[in-house]
Amino acid sequence: QVQLVESGGGLVQAGGSLRLSCAASGRIFSINMMGWYRQAPGKQRELVARLTSGGSINYADSVKGRFTISRDNAKNTVYLQMNSLKPEDTDVYYCNAFVQYGSSVWRDFWGQGTQVTVSS
Repeated sequence: QVQLVESGGGLVQAGGSLRLSCAASGRIFSINMMGWYRQAPGKQRELVARLTSGGSINYADSVKGRFTISRDNAKNTVYLQMNSLKPEDTDVYYCNAFVQYGSSVWRDFWGQGTQVTVSS
């Protein structure tokens, strides 16, 4: 199996910064896309940013210019640098990876989630 372990969440004042990390481990042949999603209680999980192995990046409009996603392919780790944080960024952030874990088997995997709270 594959595990995604997130770290870096916490409480920060508006205007501050946090850096999230997510390391994938286990039976990994290859990882295509890695990214971050967020979800508030009672709402759908939404894309924050994602990055393919080829370097293509997508950001949610609400975070463009403030958040930066990056990846260390050698470590199977994805990062999310969050600057100029706003109270509306408060959510549980989930790491996602599209992983080849068998000779021809691909699947989405999710982390357990990390809370980000931005105080006004």
